[in-house]
Amino acid sequence: MKVETLRDDDTLVVRRVPSIGPFDNNAYVVGTPGGAAAVIDAAAEPELIIEACAGLTPQMIVTTHGHLDHIGALDAVQEAFDIPFLLHPADTEIAQRSPDAPLGDGQEIVLGDVALHVVHTPGHTPGSVCFVVEPFLFSGDTLFPGGPGATRWEYSSFGQIMDSLERRLFTLPDPTLVYPGHGDPTTIGAERPHLDEWRARGW
Repeated sequence: MKVETLRDDDTLVVRRVPSIGPFDNNAYVVGTPGGAAAVIDAAAEPELIIEACAGLTPQMIVTTHGHLDHIGALDAVQEAFDIPFLLHPADTEIAQRSPDAPLGDGQEIVLGDVALHVVHTPGHTPGSVCFVVEPFLFSGDTLFPGGPGATRWEYSSFGQIMDSLERRLFTLPDPTLVYPGHGDPTTIGAERPHLDEWRARGW
C-alpha cells in the first residue's frame, strides 16, 4: 500500500491513498502544485493521508458523505494541519458531528489556481456530494464501476441516487475520470450506457 500520484504537473496535483481501513476506502489529496490543497475523505490510516500531503499546504478536509468509514482519520488529520472539516449539513446526524463549515451544491472551493466544484448527489445519504476538477470526478459512494452506491438505509433512496447519476453526473463528458470512495476508477463514458439496466435491476 502506498500513495499513488494520479497527476502532478504545473496546473494540478492529485494523489490517491487506496485501500485504507477495514472497508478499503480511498482518500484523495487535490491541489495546486506546491500550494494549497484539500483532503477528500479522511477515511482511515491518517499517517498515509498526511504523507500524501507532502509538499502541499492542506486548507481543509472535504467529505463526500457522513458515513463513519469516511471520517475515521478526521481528528488526526485535522490535528496535524489545524484545518476545518467540511460536510453537507444534511449528513450531520449520520456523521454524529457538526462540520466546521458546510458544503453546498454549486459551491466552488478555491485552492490557489485549482477549483473543486461541489455537486450535491443525494441518494446514498441525504447529504452525499461529489467533487469535480476536470478531468476528475471524486464520486464518494454515489457512483462505482458497475452501478450506484448502496441505498439500504432508511434515509437512502434508490430513485434519488439514480436521478443524481442521470441529472448531475452523467452530464459530464465521457472521458471524465471517476474516482470513487472505494475500489477502482472508471469513466463516465464507461458507466452511462448502463443507467437503464441499473434502474431495471433496482440496485
